[in-house]
Amino acid sequence: MSINNSKTEVKRLFIGAGCNRIVNNVSWGASDLVSFGAQNAVVIFCPKSAQILTTLPGHKAVVNCTHWLPSNKFAFKAKQLERHYLLSGDADGVIILWELSLADNKWRHVLQLPKSHKKGVTCITGFMVSQTDAIFATSSSDGTVFVWDVVFPTSSGCECKLSCLETLVVGSRPMVTLSLVQLPGNTGLIALAMGGLDNKIYLYCGERTGKFVRACELKGHTDWIRSLDFSLPIFSGEVDSVLLVSSSQDKGIRIWKLTLRGSLANIEGTYKRGEIGLASYIEGPVFVAGSFSYQISLESLLIGHEDWVYSVQWQPPSLAAEEDIGFYQPQSILSASMDKTMMIWQPERKTGIWMNVVTVGELSHCALGFYGGHWSPDARSILAHGYGGSFHMWKNIGVSSDNWQPQKVPSGHFAAVTDIAWARCGEYLLSVSHDQTTRIFASWHNRDPQSDGDSWNEIARPQVHGHDINCATVIQGKGNHRFVSGAEEKVARVFEAPLSFLKTLHYATSEQSSFPEDVQADVQVLGANMSALGLSQKPIYVNATHEIQENLGNDGLDTLESVPDAVPVALTEPPIEDQLAWHTLWPESHKLYGHGNELFSLCCDHEGKLVASSCKAQSATVAEIWLWQVGSWKAVGRLQSHSLTVTQMEFSHDDNLLLAVSRDRQFSIFKINRAGNDEIDYKLVARQEAHKRIIWACSWNPFGHEFATGSRDKTVKIWGVEKTSSVKPLLTLPQFDSSVTALSWVGLDRQRNDGLLAVGMESGLLQIWSLHVERSDDSIPTPGVATAQIIRLDPFMCHVSAVNRLAWKNPENNENSANLQLASCGADHCVRLYEVIVH
Repeated sequence: MSINNSKTEVKRLFIGAGCNRIVNNVSWGASDLVSFGAQNAVVIFCPKSAQILTTLPGHKAVVNCTHWLPSNKFAFKAKQLERHYLLSGDADGVIILWELSLADNKWRHVLQLPKSHKKGVTCITGFMVSQTDAIFATSSSDGTVFVWDVVFPTSSGCECKLSCLETLVVGSRPMVTLSLVQLPGNTGLIALAMGGLDNKIYLYCGERTGKFVRACELKGHTDWIRSLDFSLPIFSGEVDSVLLVSSSQDKGIRIWKLTLRGSLANIEGTYKRGEIGLASYIEGPVFVAGSFSYQISLESLLIGHEDWVYSVQWQPPSLAAEEDIGFYQPQSILSASMDKTMMIWQPERKTGIWMNVVTVGELSHCALGFYGGHWSPDARSILAHGYGGSFHMWKNIGVSSDNWQPQKVPSGHFAAVTDIAWARCGEYLLSVSHDQTTRIFASWHNRDPQSDGDSWNEIARPQVHGHDINCATVIQGKGNHRFVSGAEEKVARVFEAPLSFLKTLHYATSEQSSFPEDVQADVQVLGANMSALGLSQKPIYVNATHEIQENLGNDGLDTLESVPDAVPVALTEPPIEDQLAWHTLWPESHKLYGHGNELFSLCCDHEGKLVASSCKAQSATVAEIWLWQVGSWKAVGRLQSHSLTVTQMEFSHDDNLLLAVSRDRQFSIFKINRAGNDEIDYKLVARQEAHKRIIWACSWNPFGHEFATGSRDKTVKIWGVEKTSSVKPLLTLPQFDSSVTALSWVGLDRQRNDGLLAVGMESGLLQIWSLHVERSDDSIPTPGVATAQIIRLDPFMCHVSAVNRLAWKNPENNENSANLQLASCGADHCVRLYEVIVH
């Protein structure tokens, strides 16, 4: 491959990310796409393919809210739309408007709202007035609510026209939920319902031109109002009305009816009270909006949830046969609660009493409660997002009667992803995170010829821990799959793959469905159980018999050990959250004690004989690098060189040298000699101050003793180790725009010593540079590096905050060495996988 005229393409293969643990974070649009916030990124996923499509960069703070225009509620009006819009609000009060062009699936950052809130955005809601006009409202913890009007362009070249209709100051108790509706009757009036931290629902009314006035308060809830949603107008005889559903931390759901009494001029003669039935209302306040008068009444009180009800949502209208109405608003409500259930409520045909007709999610002992529930635009699916950053989806596959079945959804970490490592043969990618989990992502071989081919999925969650996990390394060499992880504790933990995982992996990645018997005989552990305090994971053996122990001693109350048993099974399709969180754990085989502080970095040599570990340090004794012998797990070395935290370590590809970089701005190189009888000999051969600031990252050239270092000083330097073990600087790449936080070097051509260096920055951006190292021989006295930057990845393909680690899949494991795979992880909760095609 010639560097100078090489063309390199980068394609996005996979994104894994979890949802921010914030109410109002998720929105399901009329486009049939779901948006949510993952740290500072706005993430878009397609429920049909269960894959994340893209992330939108732009926010500098955590994304609190997203809202589609049109949302699922207005899908029946959105059939002809070529462009859909999305609003996203963050913890700094900034709101951004995005445009999705359906023709080419291209996203565009349209504008940032000119007036931002002083504090975090708590809710965004809106509705389409016409195909090109929308009204939306935003609330914030700064105690204000803004109402906006936006006119979308009719042709692609034009810009959106945005105007702020009204600013409402609601005082010291901020609003956390809003809902907008056009009031019934052709009045041109808009109602805005808002609820927050003082148990009352406030109703404001205004016209399209602005000026909203407070109409009335609705009392009845006894705790914070958590969610509000207006139905679309219901036509019942002569009287037009809309329904408002509200939910609260008092565990109750209330349905309110707003009925048009008529215009003030002729209200006396025409308004007749309808029949009073069992489901009829308790009279509430009457309010005047413009020249019209409205009656509010409490239609129903729904009791069934056992914990806070975080969201309620009307089923989206369907297109009706009657052309004059145009749509039909079903009497059906979806509620999601912290009691781990979602319920669908509908009125009984005969009595009109609202009943709970569907309940999903109650078996989910790992969900820890739902923060919100959403209908799909066609109302055949429902989606919940939970406290654990996870999604849960059910689809109604019943024909004559309801039958709601769990569906596959995207998954990923819900906190910063701190480290990634490839399996030694590249079958899967392991990631660890501050969300206290370790996850395994793999390409699932699709046996269905009709399908779109293989797709990446989370296939196991080997470690669910009680501490934030900082680092991990997969143990190379032969034998069962093993990894070591290090967390905010002084202990490194070793995990070994159980039989259930080996079978799942075989099924996911191979063409044959039969499992090799020789592996089975070797592995006696089927899976693992969670301990009560969530630190060590105990093995479940293949031949274990489940005996029911009688706890007579303590009256059957098993106080701490009351964690339900896991049921590890080999999976034949990508698992859903319930299976992942409980039944795919790996047993812990060893603990490595020795460090004085929380662990910071780990690496393994290429033979699988040694693991090196470092911890956070502010003195030379604590900053030692420990070497552990794989198998016996004895500490066989304590390498002293640095005075502050060692941030990354890597063994050279011949395993003779160990490179370490540190916060003290120095790198050091140790020579590792392996004597025959498992003795390890090590010697510090070079140490040098290399950068002006912290060195975050290092990576060896796979074909030689050249290495790269990347630093907070925004530079990447290439160095060469000579035969005398002295280190020479070979090259400094042009200065980057941001701190360099991650590096990974992959080889392309051993003869020519060509390779690619991936560079990740604190800004989240990625670049790939081609490097050609000239070896020193008699004709060339000093080695040199020829470099050409190949590619700057589009910001829409990159992370939106710091890249924490980059890792090339070993090209020896690639069928086609021109197609390389690069994995990255970052502070934006994302694990990303790219295919890099070198022409």
